[in-house]
Amino acid sequence: MTELKPDQFEMRRLESLSNTIFGVAMTLLAYDLPKAAVFSSTPGWSDLAHVYSGKLAGLALSFIIAGVFWISHHRRLARQPVGGRGVVILNLFFLLSIVLLPVTNGLYTNFAMSRAVAVLYGLHLTAIAGLNAWLWWTILGGWRHEIMASLFPLLVFIPGTVVAAFAPHVAPFVWFVAFGGLLIQRFYAAPARTDA
Repeated sequence: MTELKPDQFEMRRLESLSNTIFGVAMTLLAYDLPKAAVFSSTPGWSDLAHVYSGKLAGLALSFIIAGVFWISHHRRLARQPVGGRGVVILNLFFLLSIVLLPVTNGLYTNFAMSRAVAVLYGLHLTAIAGLNAWLWWTILGGWRHEIMASLFPLLVFIPGTVVAAFAPHVAPFVWFVAFGGLLIQRFYAAPARTDA
């Protein structure tokens, strides 16, 4: 094994920390779901739909977003076994943005029609996407398909947040478009495999 310089860190330790943070944050997304005690009697289908429909949609959106960024983070760390102090600190800020996801998700699932809450949630998603793109840029140092795939969510979350300021009920549909980054990744990765 290569000896590390004093200002270098093994990224596999950061990967262990990130797996824990993502796991806990993704689990805590369900914390704000209503418990059985909200029903005074045995609920029917309409009662269940009324209580859970918006909250489950918000949970699904945040869970999928966290999952997509976990995949990106995992792929990024695999490409960089050793990192400098700046990269590690930037990764810690990225992980902090993930830790805060259950907080903004809880606000959003309870007050989705609030413009202020929808904008806050959108700004949070934008921050996560921005940090993710910045981390990819530090590793690759140039324009490659991974950069395009990581910039795509950022380019969707920004206008989605603007939409949230005027029509918070429409914003989630815009934010879901951010998963097109996965398609960009697949589109560019497929030709690379056939050339080999």
